[in-house]
Amino acid sequence: MNLKTYTNMLRGRAARLGRELNVPSVLISQWANGTRPIPAERCPEIEKATNRAVTCEELRPDVDWAYLRSADRGGTITFNDIYGS
Repeated sequence: MNLKTYTNMLRGRAARLGRELNVPSVLISQWANGTRPIPAERCPEIEKATNRAVTCEELRPDVDWAYLRSADRGGTITFNDIYGS
């Protein structure tokens, strides 16, 4: 499910998610509406806060999450691993 669908399902979800991530609810709404891009480093936090209802792959399909998840199990990942050099 995408972030917009998730936040629209129940009243107050954007505000609750904002509190959990320590960001303003308006920023959650901007991410959900596509007004502002979701930073890749926030995706795991969103996935966790939504109990995987919204996944990193849905939030940022341009990032190789499979690689990052496997690297997370086996070693250190760097900024260049995520964003390239």
